[in-house]
Amino acid sequence: MSARRSADPSPTPRPSGIPRRAAVGAALALGATAAWHIGPAGTWLPAVRHTLFPDLDGQGNPGHVALTFDDGPSPESTPLFLRALDELSVRATFFVLGDALRHDPRIGHAIAGRGHEIAVHGWHHERPWYPTPWRDAHDLARAADLVQQVCGRRPRWYRPPYGILTGGRWAAARRAGMRPVLWSASGHDWTAEADGASVLAEITGSLRGGGTVLLHDSDCTSAPGAWHAALDALPELVSHCREAGLTVGPLAEHEVGGPGRGSGGTARCRRGRAW
Repeated sequence: MSARRSADPSPTPRPSGIPRRAAVGAALALGATAAWHIGPAGTWLPAVRHTLFPDLDGQGNPGHVALTFDDGPSPESTPLFLRALDELSVRATFFVLGDALRHDPRIGHAIAGRGHEIAVHGWHHERPWYPTPWRDAHDLARAADLVQQVCGRRPRWYRPPYGILTGGRWAAARRAGMRPVLWSASGHDWTAEADGASVLAEITGSLRGGGTVLLHDSDCTSAPGAWHAALDALPELVSHCREAGLTVGPLAEHEVGGPGRGSGGTARCRRGRAW
């Protein structure tokens, strides 16, 4: 009897369930990371940020319009924008790329020297396909440090490339002492088909008092020469805003989230009339 028992096979052990729990935990962690990374990027949608995140939408003093430029500095085009802004007696905010500023620091000096505000657009102009929080923190800190070194003042604002504000970029901007801000009206000036008239129509179709305008002083990520469209639209854009009783200036004077911010005001720049 004992010999027969010893020959019997041992019972098959039951799975403990630990591998399944580990897999579920890993899936939940991955899902949480993805949500943290891409969730804030929903603010790329204008209706979402205008309604739920007015500060991120660049809504400020209803009697003021913030004029901003992305993607520079460019030795070819940025000096022309500086000259045009001088002729219009307007100051603006330039969101610069760290790598471009590193190659042309003299243009950064010129921007600051003419009274314009300098902000950070990133180190490179890249889409955030995957979470890279450590790289985001390093690149934004490096860009902010360079702006301070070249221009003499710590940047206050950050605008992510393509307007895609991930969780990592948001956290990195805050860590570097900058405030994220996107825009309320865009000229769509990055295409080969854009011209001064189309840029003006795009902006005036949606801009109202308290809004922030997005244009580009460089074609580093646009169609070659696309910056001409923004430059051509500038004089009439400023004229339209002034005829509507709105002042035009940098974000530093826009009171984003400040006491002057209301519902966006009623004055609108459109075809030379106040709406």
